Amino acid sequence: MRTYLDFEKPIADLESRLEETKKLAQSSNVDVSEAVAILEQSIDKLRQEIFQNLTRWQRVQLSRHPDRPYTLDYISLMCDQFIELHGDRTVRDDPAMVGGFCELGGQTVMIIGQQKGRNTKQRQHRNFGMPNPEGYRKALRLMKLAEKFNKPIITMIDTPGAFPGLEAEERGQGEAIARNLKEMFMLSVPVICIVIGEGASGGALGIAIGDRVWMLENTWYSVISPENCSTILWRSWNFKEQAAEAMKLTARDMQLNKLVDEIIEEPVGGAHNDHQAMANHLKEVILSALAELNALSPEERINQRIEKFCEMGVVVE
Repeated sequence: MRTYLDFEKPIADLESRLEETKKLAQSSNVDVSEAVAILEQSIDKLRQEIFQNLTRWQRVQLSRHPDRPYTLDYISLMCDQFIELHGDRTVRDDPAMVGGFCELGGQTVMIIGQQKGRNTKQRQHRNFGMPNPEGYRKALRLMKLAEKFNKPIITMIDTPGAFPGLEAEERGQGEAIARNLKEMFMLSVPVICIVIGEGASGGALGIAIGDRVWMLENTWYSVISPENCSTILWRSWNFKEQAAEAMKLTARDMQLNKLVDEIIEEPVGGAHNDHQAMANHLKEVILSALAELNALSPEERINQRIEKFCEMGVVVE
């Protein structure tokens, strides 16, 4: 059963009427094709109107939509012969961070990303998409493995943040993320980073240093979530919408501030509305970028990558 957000309720009402009309036609053999066509047109028009005027908080809600495709969904829809690799070779395997080799458009690539769960049991198993230090160390191990075999790296970012528990800090959460930042700058192979959902804090940045950094249309990327920002500034979660507006955390905001390179459009209604269409479009964009990056030498890629991030936040008067 499809889940609707609050601002999608008008669409839900029309789709409910459409289903009732179709059931009526089946039970009574009445020709309702004209009524069905009118309702379908109304739904399409309403969906376009709603999604063309989304607030920043509504985009945050879309990034967390329970039906939204996650990393493993994109892998299954875009790739062939995916071989998942496990473990950081130090402590354990972190289910919140997944990765492995796969075939994408006829070439072998390494895909790494945070993974959330669909139901309560899966969410607990994946730790709600919040990696521990082992997750970031596993990600770095896989990146180094890809570099060894000269294979491009694609990372998919979708996390409410690195796991903030005491045990994670005791095992070196900050050090693991910092090491990833340093090592990703110096990778000799092409690196493409894509925010597919939530991009929160260092938990997102830990796998987000690349030659190309993209965001899907209805995602967010910031140092803190709107709820936590609201809690700090107003001592209450009730001001999360105002916080989202003030933080300017959407893909459009990030592009205007030159923090991401490109915004990848989603199907009308959001990525959750059509997984396959979203995956097909993402695959096309990735393959096009890989063709450009493969034409550069490793030295050129590394230099351009360093220059890109060094220019962020620089103000010239």
